Parts: sequence; C-alpha cells; structure tokens
Amino acid sequence: MRISSISVWQVDLPITEGRYSWADGKSIELFDNSVIAVRTDSGLTGYAECCPLGPVYLPAYAEGVRTGIEAVAPHLIGCDPRSVHDIGRSMDQALRGHPYVKAPLDIACWDILGKACGLPLYQLLGGKAQDSIGLYRAISQGTPTEMAENVRQYRSEGYRKFQLKVGADPLEDVERVRAVRSELHDDELLIADANCGWTRDQAARAVAGLRDLDVRIEQPCESYAECVSIRRRSAHAFALDESIDGPAMLMRALADDAMDSINLKLSKVGGLTQAKLMRDICLSANMPALIEDSWGGDIATAALAHLAISTPEKYCVAATDFNSYVTLRTATGAPERQDGRMSVSDRPGLGIEPDFDNLGDPVIKIGA
Repeated sequence: MRISSISVWQVDLPITEGRYSWADGKSIELFDNSVIAVRTDSGLTGYAECCPLGPVYLPAYAEGVRTGIEAVAPHLIGCDPRSVHDIGRSMDQALRGHPYVKAPLDIACWDILGKACGLPLYQLLGGKAQDSIGLYRAISQGTPTEMAENVRQYRSEGYRKFQLKVGADPLEDVERVRAVRSELHDDELLIADANCGWTRDQAARAVAGLRDLDVRIEQPCESYAECVSIRRRSAHAFALDESIDGPAMLMRALADDAMDSINLKLSKVGGLTQAKLMRDICLSANMPALIEDSWGGDIATAALAHLAISTPEKYCVAATDFNSYVTLRTATGAPERQDGRMSVSDRPGLGIEPDFDNLGDPVIKIGA
C-alpha cells in the first residue's frame, strides 16, 4: 500500500457562542480549519483536520498548515501510510519543526492503519480503557456573572468539568473563579486556565487569592521557569499546557516535579504518534492528562476521543467535544455528547466520513 495523493480543504467554522475569548484580550469569532485526505493506491483514504486557535495562541496558524502540507506532501507520495513512524521520519526530513503541520498527516495515516486492520483506532492506541469519556467545557472569558451563568447553562447539558479562561487582572480573575466555584458541587472539576496570560506577580496574587478554593491552576505564565516558580508557592493542583510541547519537555517537567497533570493537544505535539508516546509516559509516571487539541470540528473530536477512550479513566482528566462549539459539521460518525460524556465509533479507523457538501472543493492536491 502506498500514498498516491494528498488533498486539503479549507473550511470556516463559526462559533456557537459567536465569540471565544481568553487571556490578554485575545478572542476569535471564526475558526479557519483545514481538512486533510491521504489517499492510497489500495483505495483506502485517511482523514484528519487541523485548526489552530488563531495565530497568537501557539506557534501555529491556519495558513501555515496548508503551506506546510504543500512542502511536506510530495515527500510522502509513494510511502506506506501504515508505517507511521517512517512517515514521521520522512516529514521531519522534509520540514524541521512545525509539528502542527505534520499532525493531520500523521492522524490521517493512523486512520488508514485502522481501516487496513479492520479495527477502530482506540484498539491500536491501547484498547478500550473506558466505556465513555468525561467532557469538560471551556468557559470563554467574561464578567464573573456571565461566566457563572454560562456554567449554569452547561451544567444543565450534563457537563461536570469546567475550564475557566482567566489570565487578566488577578483580582477580577479571583472573582471569576469564586463566582463559578459557588455554582458547582464539591465533586465537580474546576480549572483556572490563564493560557500564559499572567505575569509572575499577577499569578502569585491570583493563586494567593484562590488558596481556600478547590481549583486546578493551569499554565499561569508564559515561560516554563515562571510556571515552576508559581508552582512552588501554591498548594493547588497544577497543570501545564503550552510549555509541554513534546516528549523531551514532558520528561524534563516530570523530573522537575513541575506539574500534577498535563494538557495534551494532538496538533501541538505532531499528531497521534507523539501524543500516544506522551500519554504512555504519563501513565508510567502516574500522571493524568487532559486529552484534546487546539481546536477543530468532528474529525478532530474523533481523533482525540480515540486516544482518550484508550486511556484509563483515572489518568484521563477529561476530553472535549469540539464539534459542539461550532455550527458547521465537517463529518458524519463523529462522537456526540450525551449527558456530559462521549464515546467513539467501533467502525475501523476514526470511524468518520467527511461531509463533502460542507467542505466544498479542495484547495490543495498533491499527487495523482
């Protein structure tokens, strides 16, 4: 089996709430999403999608996905997509860095591998370790009253885990967290995610103001060193996200006791191959992971769900259903939320089929 062609579609994903806001006044109203198809000479096709959270969240941007794929794809024509590690080495030889470019190509090859084996992807990622996955809901930054109202609404839809977007004025952020925590039961999860938005001084003040609350602190500052500094003076459970960009950084953070859990994003680390490796390192270190991606629609939701459901619940903080945050469907067969949880298809591979009526015509095609 050999790769014969690679196609890319560009599709805009409108946000259900109209706008999504996070640290430092950042916001976005429309996601620029890329859907990828890797076709083979055997007739099997694998799919994936990559959707950066705008150009100022991570070192990634939507146009870069497509430009990068144009540079990498010719080097994959003629390769066996089932050899996912060989595919990774070929991509690294063609393009240094840029893991978000490589992630959808990697995931599409995993989709082909599952289809070639006749197995759902979770079986190849470790087996079905959960019957369903607990979901968290990201709460866009707003006033304390607005955020508490949003949490009340999403609790009524079954969510029991919430990630608040903070990273603004620390006193206002303390009010945001307190307003939301008062809406939740003791056994419900609350994460205050600053997305690198606090200075060290602001983070110190914020965690001091939250010292009596059960809340997990996530990525308070931009640099790893700053985050470790705040970790040392806080008794809260502590998570890192943006700082952990691959297995090497994960190993360093484990050695430094820099966190209690990680936020593992598939496209940030280069796809399922690297994400599975990092998930397995976390399992060996007795550390939970929140499994998700930068953003996406139905196909991204399916990919992260397969990795999450192959992770024991004890080590899976939560996942998320990106396809409920946007108003356009990119595929059929994707996981759907039911009472704050989701499961995955037992069909081979990702178990999805792109909705080509919504995708339109491809903007890139490499190969025959």
